[in-house]
Amino acid sequence: MNDNSPFSNNSDNGNPETGFRYVVIFGILFAIFAFYIVYLFSLQVIRGSEYQGKARRMSQQVVTIPAQRGEIYDRNATVPMVLNVDSFAVDIVPAELPRDRLDTVFQKLSGFLGIAVSDIRAKVPPAYYHLYQPIEIKSNIDYATIATIAEHLDELPGVSWHNKPIRNYLETGSLAHVIGYVGDITKDELQELYNKGYTAGNIIGKTGVEKQYDSFLRGTDGKEYNTVDVKGKRVTTEQFETIAPSMGDNLVLSIDKNIQQICEKALGQRMGSVVVLKPATGEVLALVSYPYFDPNLFNQPNGAKIYSQLLQDPNNPFLDRAIQSSYPPASTFKIVMSTGIIEENAFPVDKKVNCPGTLSYGDRIFHCWIGKTGHGYLDLKGALAQSCDIYFWTVGRDYLGIERMVSYARDFGFGEATGIDLPGELSGFVPTPQWKEKRFHEPWLGGDTMNMSIGQGYMMVTPLQMADMVAMVVNEGTVYKPHILKEIRDPLTNNVIRSVEPEVLLTSRVKKETFRTVKENMRAVITEGTAKFPMMNKIVQIAGKTGTAEIGLHDHWHSWVASYAPYDAPDPKDVIAVVVMVEASNKWEWWSPYATNIIYQAIFGNQSFEDAVKTLKFDYLVPAQGRRE
Repeated sequence: MNDNSPFSNNSDNGNPETGFRYVVIFGILFAIFAFYIVYLFSLQVIRGSEYQGKARRMSQQVVTIPAQRGEIYDRNATVPMVLNVDSFAVDIVPAELPRDRLDTVFQKLSGFLGIAVSDIRAKVPPAYYHLYQPIEIKSNIDYATIATIAEHLDELPGVSWHNKPIRNYLETGSLAHVIGYVGDITKDELQELYNKGYTAGNIIGKTGVEKQYDSFLRGTDGKEYNTVDVKGKRVTTEQFETIAPSMGDNLVLSIDKNIQQICEKALGQRMGSVVVLKPATGEVLALVSYPYFDPNLFNQPNGAKIYSQLLQDPNNPFLDRAIQSSYPPASTFKIVMSTGIIEENAFPVDKKVNCPGTLSYGDRIFHCWIGKTGHGYLDLKGALAQSCDIYFWTVGRDYLGIERMVSYARDFGFGEATGIDLPGELSGFVPTPQWKEKRFHEPWLGGDTMNMSIGQGYMMVTPLQMADMVAMVVNEGTVYKPHILKEIRDPLTNNVIRSVEPEVLLTSRVKKETFRTVKENMRAVITEGTAKFPMMNKIVQIAGKTGTAEIGLHDHWHSWVASYAPYDAPDPKDVIAVVVMVEASNKWEWWSPYATNIIYQAIFGNQSFEDAVKTLKFDYLVPAQGRRE
């Protein structure tokens, strides 16, 4: 057989090449083994603490410790109007519930918390039974209930509780619209705010200042890190780290609590609103809207039911009528008209127009509010004082014109939101011929111009915009942005973090001399015009304009007063503007001028509402149900 046959029994053990191969193979194996030894040493010794930390972090459960919201004060910053009250929330850890005792636990917990078993089951469905994460069953639990649960804790496996402060609104009434209220964050809100650090279960401002400045009020939640297994079950009492929560910032508002209460009582139980504004700074001293609501009721066991009832109330108590409702300005718009007439020299201010009580135009007869007797011959000052419709119909239609009327309305800020730091403000509306053509496919007529001349027709304004109109006149061409916030303060040191400075919102091209003439004419409304009786005051000189807006119903009109005082103040910083609006839904009593005078009397006379009423001898006009004792 050939020696080269593959079946040869010759051995290569003595071949030096074969030995070299073995050395190489063993060398490679040794190198690999040595590499892994070194690598393992690096992982376990050199970088052991790093990887141990990663492993621990992966097995951590983070428990949120809710932060207390900041407190809210009025401009005097003495006693809080809103603060926090300790409260608790009850949780269930589903995986810690024994299956054979589940119904018993639910029944007992239902009795302690005063909620239906079905409500508990809805929050802890069978799909959650494997979870070790706590599920909140009910919040706003008082200490006594928690103590009762603690006494029976051996009968309630898987049940625990945590602190969850609630808001206590010490000042309710009409301040509810300004301050607002809080509630649990919804899914829609979470989608919008997730990138801003909000998470499920957060308490968030829903309306008013609570919503507008939620990012300042909410503070920073604390964290507690615990060790859990792969199912989320806590396996040790060790806490890696606890980060204490930081309380939210305190807010000081521009609102004067005393003035707010005076205005609230002056309006009484009439649907409408009151705005008190400092024209020189834009600070809102009072913002009243009726009807209102009590946000503390939402913390009660039946809070959800109360909220639902208020939501369905046809009077809409959640609506802040001072900024979220708009109305025809009626004769208060004659202030804008007077400004335009004087500035444009559209019609001589001393030239008189005869008011016989009616005016024929086209196929219609327009009636002045005074009736068949008419006002006789009036110049601009007399026309504003007597609120003569025929004067403004004539001058507006034949001399000033719709384009200039629109221009001046916008110059005063109508048709644009004021930008007040509260959510939900309306912008109102200023109609134009182009708008009517597009909206109704009809041309703008002379009758439309006449309607707009006296603040009727399509134009709509909010009470706050009306206050800005007065501010424009008082400041002789400047309007400052209205604001509710005055200061943000540190909750620990009380140091001012931020102060709100006056911000110019509007600047008019109208000459100061024009505004001074308008002021004189507004004063004449009080001394010799439509408001002579209800608004005469011995303590302070008032200037303003009344307005009565028709809404198409018999014996139903909106009642306006747009005013300021003192008329003779040498410094605008001493002046306040007051706008009272009473809706036509109330029984007609022309209450706005009386309420306005009471407010001025109380503020400048340093009196209570009750004393102001007595001083003005308006006792017989103020029904008991209109008072908030």
